[in-house]
Amino acid sequence: MIKVVDSKRLPRTKVWGDNDPSVNWAGAFALCGGNGSTQSSTIVYEIEPGHRLGWHTDATEETQYILAGTGELQIEDGSVHAVGAGSVFVLPTPIKHDLVNTGTETLRAVAFFAAAMFTQTFDDVMMPPKSHILGTPNRDG
Repeated sequence: MIKVVDSKRLPRTKVWGDNDPSVNWAGAFALCGGNGSTQSSTIVYEIEPGHRLGWHTDATEETQYILAGTGELQIEDGSVHAVGAGSVFVLPTPIKHDLVNTGTETLRAVAFFAAAMFTQTFDDVMMPPKSHILGTPNRDG
């Protein structure tokens, strides 16, 4: 069965770093295992100017597509890549990375993950749920 999601209408969950006020974004799972997908997951998210996702690794490969805004994709090896509307990039597992909104408008993106269930491990404690671990709603099986 095909599930079509109007991602503009999905309520976003606000997420922030417990120890770093620059870590602040909002996102929603559009699809994941048991919710319109069997082998992948999709997140839509936004980062306001001056904020960032926070350093983390993903338990599966991730592909991102930037819809609007500008930013810097920062990689653990020290490399920095400018991204903007139309940019597509792949983050292999387990490369630590961060995405910073360096522009003046909201950075909007879609992230596609190569698993129906996965986790993300952040350096900072993320609020909510006051944990270093985030992931698909079904991540516990």
